[in-house]
Amino acid sequence: MKRWCIFFLAFGMACVFRMEAAGALPSFADVRAAHVKSDSLLLDRRGEVLHELRTDRRGRRLDWTKLADISPSLKQAVIRSEDKRFFAHGGVDYRALGAAALEFLSGAGLRGASTITMQLASFLDRSTAVKARQRTIGQKTAQIRLARDIEKRWSKDEILEAYLNLVTFRGEYSGVAAASRGLFGKDPHGLDQAQSLVLASLIRAPNAGARLLLARARHLGGRLGWQVSDAALAESLLCLSPNIARVHPRAAWAPHAGRRLLTGQPPGAHLRSTLDARLQKFAVEQLARQVDALAGLNVRQGALLVLENKTGEVLAYASYTSQAAGTYVDGVRAPRQTGSTLKPFLYATALDQRILTARSLLDDSPLDVSLGGGIYQPKNYDASFHGPVSVRVALASSLNVPAVRTLALVGTEPFLKVLRRLGLGSLTESGDYYGLALALGSADISLWDLTNAYRALSNGGVWSEACLIPPAGRTAGGRRQAFSPEAAFIVSDILADRDARSETFGLENPLATRFWTAVKTGTSKDMRDNWCIGYSSRYTVGVWMGNFAGDSMWNVSGITGAAPLWRCVMNKLHSASAGRSPTPPRGLVRVEPVDGENRAEWFLAGTLPTAGASGVHRNHPRIVYPPSGTIIALDPDIPAALQKVGFVARTDRPARWRLNEKLLAEEGSTVLWTPAAGRHVLAIVDERDTVVDSVAFEVR
Repeated sequence: MKRWCIFFLAFGMACVFRMEAAGALPSFADVRAAHVKSDSLLLDRRGEVLHELRTDRRGRRLDWTKLADISPSLKQAVIRSEDKRFFAHGGVDYRALGAAALEFLSGAGLRGASTITMQLASFLDRSTAVKARQRTIGQKTAQIRLARDIEKRWSKDEILEAYLNLVTFRGEYSGVAAASRGLFGKDPHGLDQAQSLVLASLIRAPNAGARLLLARARHLGGRLGWQVSDAALAESLLCLSPNIARVHPRAAWAPHAGRRLLTGQPPGAHLRSTLDARLQKFAVEQLARQVDALAGLNVRQGALLVLENKTGEVLAYASYTSQAAGTYVDGVRAPRQTGSTLKPFLYATALDQRILTARSLLDDSPLDVSLGGGIYQPKNYDASFHGPVSVRVALASSLNVPAVRTLALVGTEPFLKVLRRLGLGSLTESGDYYGLALALGSADISLWDLTNAYRALSNGGVWSEACLIPPAGRTAGGRRQAFSPEAAFIVSDILADRDARSETFGLENPLATRFWTAVKTGTSKDMRDNWCIGYSSRYTVGVWMGNFAGDSMWNVSGITGAAPLWRCVMNKLHSASAGRSPTPPRGLVRVEPVDGENRAEWFLAGTLPTAGASGVHRNHPRIVYPPSGTIIALDPDIPAALQKVGFVARTDRPARWRLNEKLLAEEGSTVLWTPAAGRHVLAIVDERDTVVDSVAFEVR
């Protein structure tokens, strides 16, 4: 009886009372403008959409769909199902209300009589929507008043368009665009009759089962006079599986940058980035092509970053995996072992400390480096040693032993300070932790940090933050001098030296460009990572390739893996204009070639070689065994007097042996010693009693 009273009173109020206009009714334009999709958009520097990312989990909404872009069959099905006299009434279908009241009074039960306009009213004013199991008299009255007012101010097409964009069809799908793409994988204009019948049937029962929906869709099709088979309806119903996700972003060119920038943004936000859409698309396509081309050599992932030198703005940001696993890993930000890519900063530090010049000679010969797990013997890319080489050749050809010797001269702590000034914040341990292996890439650094550190070389040693957001939308970052402009210029000149590079890589290789570029490759231990990072006068490009899982690639180095992609992107960047070579700073002095050298050399003021100065002798005396840091264990089963350790030196000049500051032997390349427990320092000295090499070891 109570339900009948509520319904009858609502019906009477609609029929008798004159409805007043609601002053707060929004216009159709206001409603359309207020519609916010559940995605946020990442725009490139010119406003082009690069990526869509869902940022609202409360419901799935897509762009507003115009009525003209909705399938005629869906419009017909919805009108026939929800409001068959839609075009004849003024917001309230009194015939439907009266029929509902008569059916109720006759005991047939209560059925709904809300028009499309009345349903739209409840979307616009949630206070008129159903609360609990049914509307109150006040709710129904307000809904009717608002529906009549909508009809006075809006056209029928506007009402139907708004309704189809606001109604919930199933689950989280709100609006015809989300429902059409989410359930059927197509835009609303492509819906056929079977799909239209299913969608229209979902409005009254969004979560109904397949059997009930089939019956409703079949009945609705009969009322419309459509010849739709049960098989077609059943096929459409199969698309309602909750495990099928068909709403994919229309633009997905920058997924990793998009997640980084759009996460936390309000739904519908449009965020402009520094990315260049044309370059970003090119970078993504070329990165995928190169990784896929190397798949047979166990290469599954890669990343690429392009920075503008002057501003630090990111022009391209790409991370790619050829497998489903790892899709969400951001290869640009993931820390990886750096291989030889830190060497330019090491030599720049040595130049600034005035320990070395570009013409200084370093000894590239076998060397034992003590590590925590034993002895490490660095080898070069070409598996050979080159004897005395200049700093220019050592850096350009990426020779490993000279780099280790240089770090021993510079010191790991001073070098770490320089690296941290370059923004390599992941280097949090002490110098003792990294040891001399830091020269060869024992540290883990991201492509983002490493590429931006190379950008400092292009800017005269000045580091500043890289950025994905234009200046108007970001906080200005700091600037700091990592090393001198003179050291930055010399290192850049070396990295651009094709002849000096040829010692290892030959004259023709992927690092050679038709315009000025400075570039360095790197390959980590066991070929787990390979890098190619370099810069022109305008751009810095960094490429990493490898496997997120850390397994080794098969015979893929920086020169064969990352370098071809680096050159491809560099050529694209300079397709219209070539880069120019840098201008030498005032604090440099150019010295003509000497001793058969084929090029002049740059020196920092005050570091010019003196007449008659010589470099490292090819046979510079050194201790071959034991390596520094060796631990020797005595055998308790052998008499102590019978246990001997051989000290071995490589020398062709007179040299004397000292152990713990005491003379052990006069001349000789090999000396036998009876070991004694404890820590010892072994040295060889020249004729002037100057120590020329020393090692520390321990006997246990």
